[in-house]
Order: sequence, then C-alpha cells, then structure tokens
Amino acid sequence: MNATVAVRRGDPDDHDFVRDLGRRSATSSVSAVREARFDDVLFAFERLMEFAWGRRHETLIAQENGERIGFLLMLYDIPDEVTLTEQAFVAYTAVEPHARGRGVGRALLDAAEAHARAAGRGYISLMVTEDNAPARALYDRAGFSTERRMMTKPL
Repeated sequence: MNATVAVRRGDPDDHDFVRDLGRRSATSSVSAVREARFDDVLFAFERLMEFAWGRRHETLIAQENGERIGFLLMLYDIPDEVTLTEQAFVAYTAVEPHARGRGVGRALLDAAEAHARAAGRGYISLMVTEDNAPARALYDRAGFSTERRMMTKPL
C-alpha cells in the first residue's frame, strides 16, 4: 500500500466528490451479460446514493497529499437476505483512475472492516460484477469469499 494514503470518515462536504467519482465509474458495475443505457446506469447510481445516505451508513474517503482519490460507502442496516444476520454491506467503492493499483482500494476496505468491527458487525459483505477482474482480485486478496452467485440468462 502507498504509505501516503489516508482514509477518513466522510461528511456532507464530500457528497459532490462521491457523486462525481461514482458517476464516472458507474459503468464498471455493468456486466457484459446485460445491455445498459448510460443514462440508466447513472440514474441507478443516483438512486443508490439517495438510498444509502438516507440510512445508517458510513462514507469513507481516501486521500493522498490532501487530494480525495477514492471512497467507500457502507450500510449498517441491511442484514443478510437469507439468514437475516447483521452485517456491514459495502454498497459502492470507487477509486480515481490515476490512483488505481496503488493500494487505495485496500486501504478503504481495511478502514471499512475496522468500522464494521467497531459497530459490532460480525460480517462485511459486498457484491461485485463478475467482469470486474481487478476488483474481484482485490476482494480475494482481502479475504472475501463467494457466498452466493447471481446467474442471468438473456432471453
């Protein structure tokens, strides 16, 4: 990890940064299985932000030399859908393109785990698009394992 990366709790002053970076990275959540209109992907991201910011959540901001370079948005009140076990749920993570591959995502994940533990959660979960190999590799290295799989068939 890059030693100059710091992660802090976000605040309302970070909302524009989160929205901007999230909108610029939103298409990374689209799989090759589905056709998607860019405007629909942006609208879905905006809906996610409004949903998350209206719930018990944590926004974590990664900075390097004072520049915001990534964020992670985590929800605390979304239990596991099958067991209803409490968990922290990572709803969205994004890193500026020029900062990728330098440990920023890992720093955000490590901070999220610390916050989840402090909140008394025994699990931290997330979803990742199958096509997003760099993110999947990061989550594998961080100790995440596949619990379920969503399967889709075009008709």
